[in-house]
Amino acid sequence: MHTDQTLIFDADDTLWENNVLFERVIDGFLDWVAAPQEQQRIRALLNEIEAVNSATLGYGAAVFRQSLADCLQRLNDRTPTAAEQARIDDLLTPLTSRDVELIAGVADTLAALADRHQLLLLTKGDQGEQQRKVTASTIDHHFRGVHIVAEKSVDTYRRLTADLGLDPGRTWMIGNSPKSDIAPARRAGLRTVFIPHEHTWVLEHAELGPDEATLRLGAFPELLRHF
Repeated sequence: MHTDQTLIFDADDTLWENNVLFERVIDGFLDWVAAPQEQQRIRALLNEIEAVNSATLGYGAAVFRQSLADCLQRLNDRTPTAAEQARIDDLLTPLTSRDVELIAGVADTLAALADRHQLLLLTKGDQGEQQRKVTASTIDHHFRGVHIVAEKSVDTYRRLTADLGLDPGRTWMIGNSPKSDIAPARRAGLRTVFIPHEHTWVLEHAELGPDEATLRLGAFPELLRHF
């Protein structure tokens, strides 16, 4: 049992459901634009487009909308019509007007952890979009700081540690993404807790070495066994 630690939490797909909603939009998009036998190929194309757009434009529903439009343009070899853009917007409605669905056990676990540790929130994406989710979650009062960044890199973790005067040996990054939450935090000298999520975005997947996750847990409430 670790006491008096600083616990930094990822948000999307660690504290609340996120990517499964994008997956549902993609399912609707593929059903619209392609026959079943073509959907795997088009999904691969969309993944490629998302990788390029996220690297240049960032993350969130607006960038995702652009990726869907770009994919449709590639498929049809023309700019999407106004009606097609409206169809994309309809598909995106669950993302742009939705409540936040906390993952099971998150609220009670955070309440218990906040009594004996310093809790911080670190999430990447569009500033306004992420802040709206944080506020709607109703759990933001547990965190002594909420930090929204464009990207999670080794430098991101080093800057946060330096700016807040954190002790890396007593600071843990907790999240579901090997690429954004675990590997760069470890390279920055922090300790980590990996909590996999079955719907983690494919672009957040990465192979982890045997020493790149200090703890690997099956569910969020298991944190109480260690902190």
